[in-house]
Amino acid sequence: MEKLSSLIACALILAIAKNPIFANTGDPDILTEFLVPPSLNASNITRQYFTFTNFRYFEAKANLTGRTTALIAKATLKEFPALEGQSVSVAKIIYPPSGINPPHTHPRSAELLIVLEGILEVGFVDTENQLFLQTLQAHDLFIFPKGLVHFQVNTKPDCKAVALGVFGSASAGTVSIPASVFGSGIDVDILTKAFHTDDQIISELVEANK
Repeated sequence: MEKLSSLIACALILAIAKNPIFANTGDPDILTEFLVPPSLNASNITRQYFTFTNFRYFEAKANLTGRTTALIAKATLKEFPALEGQSVSVAKIIYPPSGINPPHTHPRSAELLIVLEGILEVGFVDTENQLFLQTLQAHDLFIFPKGLVHFQVNTKPDCKAVALGVFGSASAGTVSIPASVFGSGIDVDILTKAFHTDDQIISELVEANK
């Protein structure tokens, strides 16, 4: 029995070592306090490298006239290189009156939504197709589990709403469900069969997502 237990333990260790899925559950670990792009000299790094100011005027400059979808400003690895290896990023989201952030997913991170202003109806759908719906007010938080389809809607027709999305990855990624389904080039016949509708409706949706 002891020999069998040892063999099982060895087999498990080998399986874990050979299967990277056990290790690649988030951003890669780093061996220094922070990373600097090759184009920059590490000895010349100052406090400015760790500062991101693009959100400062985003809300003041936001033009919501005629918009139905949210405006989003991101602070990810692409916009803020100091985030590399730090496993965090942020998005600021402004919702027009009655506006929506359409269904989407973040394949590499959960999202913690923090409402700063207004009232939002938010929800996500799990792998058993169960909808979790909630109404949030300013200062409320809501977690969207990693990789699940979720959305947010401004329930007020006469004022905007504002929120922050905080991610446990420097590059969480965003997959828009409407754009990935109707704007990715999937054949119209396939979509027609999948959604049990006609070609004209699918063609209109494809055109809208170009």
